Amino acid sequence: MSPRATERKRARIPTPAKSAAETRQIMKRLGTQHPNADTELNFTNAYELLVATILSAQCTDQRVNQVTPALFARYPNAGVLARATTEELEPQIQSTGFFRAKSRSLVGMATELVETHRSEVPKTMDELVKLPGVGRKTANVVLGHALGVPGLPVDRHVLRVANRIGIAKSDEPEIVEQQLCAAMPPAEWTRTSDTLILHGRRICKPRPLCDRCVIRADCDFYAHLTRAVSTRPPMSKAQRTAAKGSRPTRGKKGRA
Repeated sequence: MSPRATERKRARIPTPAKSAAETRQIMKRLGTQHPNADTELNFTNAYELLVATILSAQCTDQRVNQVTPALFARYPNAGVLARATTEELEPQIQSTGFFRAKSRSLVGMATELVETHRSEVPKTMDELVKLPGVGRKTANVVLGHALGVPGLPVDRHVLRVANRIGIAKSDEPEIVEQQLCAAMPPAEWTRTSDTLILHGRRICKPRPLCDRCVIRADCDFYAHLTRAVSTRPPMSKAQRTAAKGSRPTRGKKGRA
């Protein structure tokens, strides 16, 4: 990409409402609510985490953790997995959803590791995203949690929570990743993602539990909610009755 094209791309990236200093303070306080935040996927090496993360697409980590012990026992490394067939894999991972596409990704990923990387998981983003079934989010998970390379995975929870708080401003995962990485030190990138993910799962759900949130005083979404309530005109008696779901009493029927 030419320097001018790079500058144009940077110019299109919106600026979050919170400054980098504010973002760091907010993440520090969120860390007190979710201490020792980490991935909830079970693994013992980079290969296992790569497999588990591919399986976790559109699936809960708890479900993946139920499937992977038997899977890792049967396919302990990329060489063994590369020799599997998709027909053989599909019934073993069916409960994770999208099992046909995932089985193709797993066999393709393992084959690429064997043929290009001597069965080892590569340690760079550029190499990881060339593997079948691996995007930036999956690559960042593996880099940050298994390979000791700073990475900030952005999933739907990170997108929702970061935008609500105001520490990011975009619906595009890669832009949110850039915004958070610019605000946080590299050593804290992975923990930042883990903390936001847990907050999205436990507190800042699609229907948020704002009364349980330690940073609601600094959250743009909460501020919007409180302003909306404070500026709402008072309801009439009839509106209050309707809101409570009460119904007018019916008169007694006359005798025939």
